[in-house]
Order: sequence, then structure tokens, then C-alpha cells
Amino acid sequence: MSSIDSSLPDEIASVTDADDDGRLSKDVIFELLKNRRRREVLTYLLEADETVTLGELAEQIAAWENDTDVNALSSDQRKRVYVALYQTHLPKMDDAGIVEYDQDRGLITLADNADLLMMYLDTDTHQQDRWDRWYAALSVLGIVVVAAATVGVPPLAAVPTLALSGAVVGAFSLLTVAHVVTNRQEERTVNGKLSRIE
Repeated sequence: MSSIDSSLPDEIASVTDADDDGRLSKDVIFELLKNRRRREVLTYLLEADETVTLGELAEQIAAWENDTDVNALSSDQRKRVYVALYQTHLPKMDDAGIVEYDQDRGLITLADNADLLMMYLDTDTHQQDRWDRWYAALSVLGIVVVAAATVGVPPLAAVPTLALSGAVVGAFSLLTVAHVVTNRQEERTVNGKLSRIE
């Protein structure tokens, strides 16, 4: 049986010696993300959105790994994950400032640098860009309103078609402005995160 090297890579070990400017190198980020259990830690903490215990974290990750319910886990399955998290994964993540890990009390929470890794994860909890639905809904509504006015459906028949068309164009303009503003805010957020990556 071969032994597994659980020592910290130089990139991660050097994080604790670096300045407290909240920066991580891509090497550190990818080193942390290359392990499935560390990705699962991030996923669980993101979904929990609070401080969790090592026991509940280990149980959930063991359940995911064994494709079973937490209640159906054996003690060996729990222990394997618990020991790996306790000895290896959580200390590495704590050293890199991804989680705050109180080893004595067994408490884990996301730390400031966690957002640098989150943007590389594909999780269902992340907000998805759904502007296409707003544009499609507005298009359908605009077509229905203008068509109804054209064929003489009251009370839309009383409003000039040109005015209704102008209202639809105005609504598209407002939606576009909202989309641009939102995208710029998201771009600034992403650029702020990327500026913290060396």
C-alpha cells in the first residue's frame, strides 16, 4: 500500500507567509480545487451559508461519495471522510484563507478568500443569468398588445398603434438599461476578484 503525501504544496504553504492582502495565486486555487472533497466542502458550506460542524460536514460528504443517505452510512464511511477532512483538507483550506477552521471545536465556515474559488465551481446555488426570459416575455407581451390593438380589441383599439409600439420599444429600452447596469456591476465584482489572483 502506497503512502499518500499529505504535506502542503509549496504554493499553499507559502500563503501563510505572504502579506495579508487577500491574494492567491492560480496555482494555489487550482491545487485546492483539484481535490473532489475540497470542492464538496465548498459546495456544502455555500449551501449551508453558516458555520457547520466537522461531523455534519463529514457525514454529508460521505453520503455524497457513497451515493446514499446520511442515515444509511456506516461508521467506517463516516470515519474515512472525517479523518481526511480533519488532518488534510480543512487545514489546507484554512491556511489558504478559504475556510475558517477551528480544529479544537470542530467548526468550519467560509472565509474571505472563498469567493475566489466559488467562481470556478459550477453549483446550482449560484445565481444564473436569466435575462433571456425577460426579453422573451417582453417580446411576447409586445406582440400580443400590438396585435390586439391592430385587430381592434377594446380597450387597446382606442390607443394608437404607434403609441403602443413606442411603449413596447420604451420597455425594451428600460430592460436593456437594467441589463447593462447589472452586467457592469457583475463585471466589477468579477474584476475585483480577479485582481486578488496572482
